[in-house]
Amino acid sequence: MLPTSEAVNDGPRHRASRLSAILDLLATRGGLSVSAAAEELDVSEATIRRDFAELSRRQLVTRNHGGVVASSVAYELPYRYRSTQHDTDLDRIARAAAALVAPGAVVAMNGGTTTTTVARRLTARDDLRTPGLTLVTSALNIAVEAVLRPHVRCVSLGGIPRPESYEVTGPLAAAGLSQLWIDVVILGVNGLAVREGATCSHEDEAAVSRLMVERARDVIVVAAESKLGERAFTQICAATEITHVVTTAPETHEQVRGLRASGATVHCV
Repeated sequence: MLPTSEAVNDGPRHRASRLSAILDLLATRGGLSVSAAAEELDVSEATIRRDFAELSRRQLVTRNHGGVVASSVAYELPYRYRSTQHDTDLDRIARAAAALVAPGAVVAMNGGTTTTTVARRLTARDDLRTPGLTLVTSALNIAVEAVLRPHVRCVSLGGIPRPESYEVTGPLAAAGLSQLWIDVVILGVNGLAVREGATCSHEDEAAVSRLMVERARDVIVVAAESKLGERAFTQICAATEITHVVTTAPETHEQVRGLRASGATVHCV
């Protein structure tokens, strides 16, 4: 039996938050013992063992003696296990980015936690209900949520989905995009710098995002301060191709000044 305090607080929402916290710890440590997780999350070891068993059942972790280790899946955590976390930085970015989209626009988005938050803010805008909105996305989770909005025409690209990010990739996604014209693309990135531009960790995802940029009139990059000045494996687009950057970095940040010099309008939120 759970201790009384845990029994009261172990509803679906509380447990989802705890599973997300366990996955976040694994993302940085690689492995986690029952005792360490119990101490970190301030719950009983019995509760942690049940959580480990559930994550193992979902094939997100591998059990070992006394704990768990990250599974062989690349540890960009699936968004559904992070969505219960309250992140004011993401919300500030999302509000500012969503406000840049004109009613009736055709908007493309790649996947990730930041773009998912932007999509939720954008599709909830009351002023978009009458003219509507067309949302083209390579992210399955964004498409699933957007299709429930009656004023949103959702175009979900075909392709092979990556379980880590829900993004589809490959020739089917490229073929679908090649037939579309886009007003604005909103991109989540792994790195953003004046010299290297917007970058991504996976070439297959970058290829789809790159084509979105080629088909779009305006490019909005959404990135937390931690992404500025960083360079990931492969380029999505050059800094000179970016129209707007929405970031939590301060006005005094070196990359903010550099991106403005490259021609982007930078919104520090």
